Amino acid sequence: MNVLGVDPGLRTSGYAVIAQQSRQLKVLDAGTIKVNTDLPMAQRLMQIYHDIDTIFNEHDIDTLAIEQLYAHYQHPRTAILMAHARGMFLLAAAEHSVPVDDFAATRIKKSIVGNGHAGKEQIQRAVAGQLNLTQLPTPLDVADALAIAICCINEHNRQEIPG
Repeated sequence: MNVLGVDPGLRTSGYAVIAQQSRQLKVLDAGTIKVNTDLPMAQRLMQIYHDIDTIFNEHDIDTLAIEQLYAHYQHPRTAILMAHARGMFLLAAAEHSVPVDDFAATRIKKSIVGNGHAGKEQIQRAVAGQLNLTQLPTPLDVADALAIAICCINEHNRQEIPG
């Protein structure tokens, strides 16, 4: 199973493709999609779409894993803007007939660290340990994308275990 984990953003999005082979996890690809913030919104969204579409074309993706939107009551505009970027990832998945699993941030953290309120550094360390990385994954967008993909794989594995 190949999972594409995505941490969407309008400036920088993290992505990670993780393969599960015989219960072993292997990073096939990871990085960031950076957009020129001087461009109009439509152009920025098109750039995000083209970049993620390229990743779908380069890898045999079975599932897109993405974080659910969260709107803080003091900053609702942030969630609205993030939804634009998230939509580009969902569109690319639909065009490639790839199912989408979305997860709340607390669920991702609990799956990776065991604590739904874990900090960024805890996520980095847990991800590095689970993937046998020699260094902490950076930037944080990539660490988050790796965590989202691992969470998705963990959830699929849990569903396969007879109850």
